[in-house]
Amino acid sequence: MFEKLRIREHMEVTDHSGRHVGTIDEVKDDQLKLTRSDSSDGAHHFIAFDNVDRIEDNRVYLKPGTPIPMGAGSN
Repeated sequence: MFEKLRIREHMEVTDHSGRHVGTIDEVKDDQLKLTRSDSSDGAHHFIAFDNVDRIEDNRVYLKPGTPIPMGAGSN
């Protein structure tokens, strides 16, 4: 298990296979707020903290099956 405090701004967020989803703008409540500059629609997107699988090499990996918000990453 990992600690929520290890997640910081500017960390990369990837899906379970390592495909880029976004970059963390901030950890807000129990959600990861992704930067607008990484989204195709210019909006902030949020991913629930419960969907985090692991943290490795300054990257946050999401659990398999985590729904990726439309407009985030390579959507």
